[in-house]
Amino acid sequence: MSTIPSLKTHYIEQVVPALTKSRGYKNIHNVPQIEKIVLNSGIDTNADKNQISDIQRDLGLIAGQKPVLTKAKKAISNFKLRQGQTVGCCVTLRGKAMWEFLYRMLAVALPTIRDFRGVSTRLDGNGNYNLGISDFTIFPEITVENVKTNMGLDITFVTTAKTDDEGRELLQLLGMPFRRPEKSAA
Repeated sequence: MSTIPSLKTHYIEQVVPALTKSRGYKNIHNVPQIEKIVLNSGIDTNADKNQISDIQRDLGLIAGQKPVLTKAKKAISNFKLRQGQTVGCCVTLRGKAMWEFLYRMLAVALPTIRDFRGVSTRLDGNGNYNLGISDFTIFPEITVENVKTNMGLDITFVTTAKTDDEGRELLQLLGMPFRRPEKSAA
């Protein structure tokens, strides 16, 4: 019998009632929720097979499931890119793995960033949130001694929110550490 992740329990018990009260939803199914989290990392076109497998292994450790290698759809000579060449790897998390990754990211990884002042409050216009991390070693699953190349990470939170305000409120209630607006010096 599987257990429910603690962040999902928090979502059901506290976030849903808070959103229902603040937004006035009549039906519980109208309350926005997170559909999936997509982790994506680009790979240098000059990378050898060992480097590609290292990046794939590290992203798999962070996500908890095996990432898929993405290939170039067409050749671009200015970038020395050939059709079918590996250009990145990505993982889509849903369900229990998604909730557990979100908890680890909010509770462990983001607080370990040096001089962390919060993440941007900008959403994409449809209630989804994109977060870029320049150094993936903030995750505790990665041992720094085994890392040969520094890798960035793009994290996309896809929600069922209709507007940016709904999506921002959902993520804020889940514990996303958004930056506070700076006070003007007027």
